[in-house]
Amino acid sequence: MRKNMKEAMGSLAQGLMEAGLGSPFTEKELNELGVKIPEVELTPGKIKSVRAKVNLSQSVFARLLNVSVSSVRQWEQGKRFPTGSTKVLLDLLDKEPHILDYRAIR
Repeated sequence: MRKNMKEAMGSLAQGLMEAGLGSPFTEKELNELGVKIPEVELTPGKIKSVRAKVNLSQSVFARLLNVSVSSVRQWEQGKRFPTGSTKVLLDLLDKEPHILDYRAIR
C-alpha cells in the first residue's frame, strides 16, 4: 500500500473512532494504520456519577452489572477499577443511561 493511501486510510479510520462511529477494520489493521483506539477512562467520581444517572443503589447497580456490591464500593472508593467489558458497559451507561432499563431491578 502506498504511503499516502495508508496515511489517508489511517486518518479516516481515526476520525471514525474519535466520532464514536467504529470502524470496519480489524484491530490488527488499525494498528498497521497507526490508529489509536481510545481508552475508556473512569474515575471513582465518574463511576458514582454513572450510578446516580441510572438512579440505583450500589446493590442494585451491582446486580445489574453482574458484579459484587464490594466491587462497586471499591470502584467508587478508588481501591479497584473496572476492567474489560464492564469498563465499556459503564462508559455506555454514562452516554445512554437508559440502555439497560429492560434489566433494571427497582
